[in-house]
Amino acid sequence: MSNTDQILESAQARARQMGLPYSGALLPQEAFQLWKSLPGAQLVDVRTRAEWDWVGRIPGAIEIELLAYPGNRPNPAFVQELGQKISADAPVLFICRSGGRSHNAAMIAMQAGFADCYNVLEGFEGDRDPQGHRSTLGGWRAAGLPWVQG
Repeated sequence: MSNTDQILESAQARARQMGLPYSGALLPQEAFQLWKSLPGAQLVDVRTRAEWDWVGRIPGAIEIELLAYPGNRPNPAFVQELGQKISADAPVLFICRSGGRSHNAAMIAMQAGFADCYNVLEGFEGDRDPQGHRSTLGGWRAAGLPWVQG
């Protein structure tokens, strides 16, 4: 069994344990490995433009706001934008700040007919540490994965 197959198996088992209806739940390092090794896989960052600009970006990720800043208004064109940039049968890995919006994005995409949706647990910044700071406990940045300052 390849490393890619092991990651997919773990992600699918995690989703079953968590009662998720979409394909799987990935840790950041797993998401990065799948993104780079699974043919056609796309990483979709659903954070806001302000987060991309001020917190950081993932080079090569597709950026589609799920909620718009300011005001956290839903992006009514989310599914349309996703469909313009990604094939409905491609593996889609959704990431946000800490895993909540990306869960919602995976749900929306699955309901819209995208067959292979995954949530990146912990997100880009992870949870807050005891001092209230992010990017130290979990997340893409804390895992040392590629990112650039916005």
